[in-house]
Amino acid sequence: MKTITVVCWNFERNGKNDPQLRCQAHELVAQYNPQLVLRQEMWGADENGSEVMYELENILGLRGWLGLRSCTAVFTDQSVFRTVREWPQTGPVWVLPPTALTLRYLPAGEGAMPVIVSSFHLNYASGANRVAEAEWLTTWADKRSTAPDGTTVRIPALLGGDANSYPEPSALEEPTLPELDRIRDEPHRAHRSYLGTKGRRMDTRPDEILRTAGLSDVAVHRADRPGGSVAALAPTVDACDTHGPDARIDRMYVTDELLPAITDVDVIRVRPELSDHHIVRLTLDGDRLAALLRQRPAHTPHASGAVTGEPEPLPAA
Repeated sequence: MKTITVVCWNFERNGKNDPQLRCQAHELVAQYNPQLVLRQEMWGADENGSEVMYELENILGLRGWLGLRSCTAVFTDQSVFRTVREWPQTGPVWVLPPTALTLRYLPAGEGAMPVIVSSFHLNYASGANRVAEAEWLTTWADKRSTAPDGTTVRIPALLGGDANSYPEPSALEEPTLPELDRIRDEPHRAHRSYLGTKGRRMDTRPDEILRTAGLSDVAVHRADRPGGSVAALAPTVDACDTHGPDARIDRMYVTDELLPAITDVDVIRVRPELSDHHIVRLTLDGDRLAALLRQRPAHTPHASGAVTGEPEPLPAA
């Protein structure tokens, strides 16, 4: 069985302008031999001719795509995934724009369905903005391809990032939603909660939106299956005075076509001097992934474009 490893990490401020720290952090990631890396907080990676981006590509041994304003990035192993297209038009609402690519999983063959992969970072301070951003994230689960018989089918999607909000409680053994008065920083109480019909509560709306759109939280899926481990549901940020107790802020989601390929999900703890977020790791059975994608019909271009369901081009400023 070939293992595909996907790593998702909000590396704090891309190393806080410390090249040594940045190098150490990505050497840590590289030791897990990932084929996909979804990064957030890529600040400064576009400066000096994208010097930092090339540095990180060299350390990881992967090719990278940097999103708008250096907010997010996707790195891929080009011997495993070939890029079919980029998605620069991510929607009008983003404070921290995502990076999205359509990738061909090479072991599945040219006739198999590709996969859409996106790294995202939802807004820190505005719950209302996170709702709109999550709604736009669902467009990556709404891309369709035309089969030889003229029918259209959904292209599988994998999304990962910092949700800056909480998952809806799953009844599994995972961090509980914080109580509002346990968050000492009063502005942060406003950042992470909203006034609903039953009073103010912690913000789980992005998770609810993504799941409504047919995207599954891979950690919940894995923990709730035979042989699953609660390690999948470990906190991705630790308790602190300002933000409250441990929380599972960073998550990965997939459309249901990819669920049978999941073999494990865990959280890799990192030292606090490296980052304020831990690493989420998803592993897939590569052979199973290839078989699932081969079951999807091959893509056939048509007059209106190669793929349907694209976001409308943004108006000129």
